[in-house]
Amino acid sequence: MNGNKASIDGIIKFLNDGGCNPATEVVVSPPTLYLDYVRSKLDASIGVAAQNCYKAEKGAFTGDISPAMILDIGCKWAIIGHSERRNVFGESDQLIGEKCAHALAAGISIIPCIGEKIEEREAGKTEEVVFRQMTAIKDNVSDWSRVVIAYEPVWAIGTGKVATPEQAQEIHAALRKWMSENISPEVAASTRILYGGSVTAGSCRELGAKPDIDGFLVGGASLKPDFIQIINARS
Repeated sequence: MNGNKASIDGIIKFLNDGGCNPATEVVVSPPTLYLDYVRSKLDASIGVAAQNCYKAEKGAFTGDISPAMILDIGCKWAIIGHSERRNVFGESDQLIGEKCAHALAAGISIIPCIGEKIEEREAGKTEEVVFRQMTAIKDNVSDWSRVVIAYEPVWAIGTGKVATPEQAQEIHAALRKWMSENISPEVAASTRILYGGSVTAGSCRELGAKPDIDGFLVGGASLKPDFIQIINARS
């Protein structure tokens, strides 16, 4: 929940001015009020995602938006189950799974988020938590080619703390192994797993060098021109 038209214009300008590695897929996710504005001004090669959406096409769900509405304004992505949706707004694994199912059925691509809180990590429950969250997603996915998983340790979001490249790689590798065993080796190999959690221009290259980290879900750093350096972390 950041930004206004003036600040968004600045982000659009540095993205449209070029400099992004064309081999890297870039998707930006402004607040809902600005989705149409951003899509109309941003280079067509850059995708636009909603930060959330509901599990129904329309109805008495005041304040929410549907995948059909997202598609109607030319956007093709939604982030689902971000840690703040889970931990601030109380969304359950079941609801997040249902949202994934409806979004895919409606025709958009999704970025479901998983991740553990600090007390869960300190209790040694990281894998238990993320595998439980993944199960709710798996049970609702009809087309893995339109799914990008984002692992975001909750304790590293907006705190300035970053999982070490080794910590992040350990969980990404465990997730890929779980996917191979519980979905299929093909899905495990082809599905991108992003790392999110205070990613910066300073930390992105070392994180991006790890074999199971396929990209980033970037928060505050995406609001600044340094975002280009993160996009180009592997170039």
